[in-house]
Amino acid sequence: MIDPALARREGEWLRVPLGEKRPAGLEDGTHPHDARRRLIAEGVFPEKWLNRLFSTGGIRVEHGALWLKAFPAYDWTGHPFLSGGGEPAAAEALYEDDWCLVLLKPVGMPVHPAHPGMGGTLDEAAVRHVLRAGDPLPVRHIHRLDRDTSGPVLYAKNDLAQMRLDEAMRLKRIERRYVAIVHGVPRPRSGTIDAPIGRDRHHASRRRVTPGGDRAVTHYETVKASGGLSLVRVRLETGRTHQIRVHFSHIGHPLLGDTLYGAPADPFLSHQALHGESLVFPHPWTGEEITVAAPRPRWFDDALRRAGL
Repeated sequence: MIDPALARREGEWLRVPLGEKRPAGLEDGTHPHDARRRLIAEGVFPEKWLNRLFSTGGIRVEHGALWLKAFPAYDWTGHPFLSGGGEPAAAEALYEDDWCLVLLKPVGMPVHPAHPGMGGTLDEAAVRHVLRAGDPLPVRHIHRLDRDTSGPVLYAKNDLAQMRLDEAMRLKRIERRYVAIVHGVPRPRSGTIDAPIGRDRHHASRRRVTPGGDRAVTHYETVKASGGLSLVRVRLETGRTHQIRVHFSHIGHPLLGDTLYGAPADPFLSHQALHGESLVFPHPWTGEEITVAAPRPRWFDDALRRAGL
């Protein structure tokens, strides 16, 4: 019934041609209530989203097409992100379309505010990005990175995208790959760390492997080793706070520069040597697999050269 490839955005609306053999209940002039019921029965869209559209007059059937108000503008006027002082946050866009946005988070920038009104975050950069483009959509992050980890972060740009990407996260269909520099050489050189992670009751900022923690699974491969350090490539199956850092510390190979988890202080690096290398996710409208690569930052390449990696 719905061919995603034929749909087109027209301002705040998504126009979805229905073709000549449209199902009963979606003729031109169909009452929005009946159209909503038919769409719910078809199971094409989340019922919660359709109900939200219906409540705001966002469903129409006319001119041979289904019209859905999928891209309503958000009123960012007076938002704390935009009213604070200091340098406005900015980040490079690695991928963008009407549905989603991937920003490259630099080291030192948190994804979200630690307290209301806090600026200088990646969330602020996302808001400023859509406002500069003249398209004030309600951007919201789907996953997060530690403050001192760089890499790609995925944002939804409307409610349907958020619902579908949140579901993809729950079903582990969003793949996050990282590169890290660790002390020593992991044995075996490739494998899986399956160890539950919970809070460290002795240190508010730390997490630790503990039997009562949440399940955490990290897959890794050692790419190269030299001079007591190794370059590893990591894929997360779960997304616990500090997961990569905790797991590698747990097996005796803390990340370079990660003094919070047992690494010695490094004179050239004041944070962990961890970078998000790529992000793979199903597109929230088409379902197509999207792969977004994030270039390595200069500090990571410098650390590799110093280590002979």
